[in-house]
Amino acid sequence: MCSARTYSTRRRRTVLAATGLVAALALTATACNGSDDKAGGQAGAGASQSAADGKVQIPADIANRLKEHGIDVDQWKNGGWKDWDKDKWLSEAKDFVNPVIAGLWKPERMKSAKEANKTLSTKDAAADQGVSDPEPQRVEAAAEKTPYHQHAAPVGKVFFDSPEGHMVCSGTVIKDVNHPGKSNLVWTAGHCVHAGQNGGWYRNIAFVPSYNDLGKPESELANATTSEIAPYGTWWADWASTSNEWIQGGSETGGAGAAYDYSVLHVKPESGAKSLEETVGAALDVDFSAPSATEVASMGAWGYPAAPPYNGLKMFKCLDRPGRLSLSSSLPTMYRIGCTMTGGSSGGGWFRVVGGKTELVSNTSIGPSDNTWLAGPQLGPEAEALYQNMSKTYGGR
Repeated sequence: MCSARTYSTRRRRTVLAATGLVAALALTATACNGSDDKAGGQAGAGASQSAADGKVQIPADIANRLKEHGIDVDQWKNGGWKDWDKDKWLSEAKDFVNPVIAGLWKPERMKSAKEANKTLSTKDAAADQGVSDPEPQRVEAAAEKTPYHQHAAPVGKVFFDSPEGHMVCSGTVIKDVNHPGKSNLVWTAGHCVHAGQNGGWYRNIAFVPSYNDLGKPESELANATTSEIAPYGTWWADWASTSNEWIQGGSETGGAGAAYDYSVLHVKPESGAKSLEETVGAALDVDFSAPSATEVASMGAWGYPAAPPYNGLKMFKCLDRPGRLSLSSSLPTMYRIGCTMTGGSSGGGWFRVVGGKTELVSNTSIGPSDNTWLAGPQLGPEAEALYQNMSKTYGGR
């Protein structure tokens, strides 16, 4: 953020429909929510699955890594993950573990998740020594049409546990160049999977595409079934990657990691065998060319804002001409658009249409406390390398 005011960082989740986006550049962002259960964040990856007997089964190499950290898999499943002892809060990129706990993310638990806002401090804001354009005009977020799977199929919610409780962000199904038509990759924000320099990987990370597909109000969801809330199932991250810059520089205020605040998840279904892309019927390409904001006529952000006046149950979007935001002359310039979406939209995809094709070009990272705009990182060589490594190393699992 470029002024000396106090800003809040938000996380967005994105579900994009296969049809509506290309026609009207529909893009959404979601916010993160948190409740009273505790969970922590780590940078790393781990593959897991539920066996027929209900016990957590994970590859031998990951099981051995857990043992090295003094973690018992069965104890983890039965609540051991709530222990946020700093000595056991895995933080290195290689340490990510996320065993599937079947049935954990029930409808009520999802609805209780709270947004995890970030606030940029005056110091962060005053550090702007690069090129920033004037603050954009306020753009009122518009509700996405329902059913979401027809208008924003790739967009969904990312749920996780942190020391502050149940949390929620937004995310987008993206294509896997090494596994065409069968992608299990989800794009979101780094702060939706890892706490940054003073923490580690969050826990119980899962993706729910087309959350509340019909956009029903809270009054009609009191006794909602899992299929109503999660029509395409719950997908657990068996590997997660975020930038070293976020792990080393990310903070409660965004910090120096904000310009690198992105993440790629490799997910697997809680049940079933089809890929995520096959299941939802859509996925988006990612544009890693990091085009200058001055060259782009319009960008859209999609997500599930959860902080007031929103409640996280419905998908919204904002369309605007992007401007530039510089937090420091030593950091990459970020994109910024006018948008009233609040916390919970973090991690939600930003899209633009190129030659009639909708592509993901950024994700929601930070925003001001008065909820008038959003900022997201440019996706350049570093982001592409992270994506390629995820695709080649874990995409075939």
